[in-house]
Amino acid sequence: MRVLDGEATLVRVFIGESDQWHHRSLALALIERLRKEGYSGATVLRGVAGFGARSVLHTTQLLRLSEDLPVLIEMVEATDRVEGLLAI
Repeated sequence: MRVLDGEATLVRVFIGESDQWHHRSLALALIERLRKEGYSGATVLRGVAGFGARSVLHTTQLLRLSEDLPVLIEMVEATDRVEGLLAI
């Protein structure tokens, strides 16, 4: 287990629930990779509503629009290690 000490940076990654990488959930694939690379930790949060660049509303309220809810992957990492996240 890696414990943070000193300066840290909050990193947020916004994706859609239906986003995939190699036929797997992108969110799960990303946090598994971060764990393997020794990052401090990450949390996946599923949104109840949101919209993106195309202004399409995704919400749990409407069945037909609940297929691609917003997902937020959030992590706090030592500032000097944040640059390495870009490659991942």
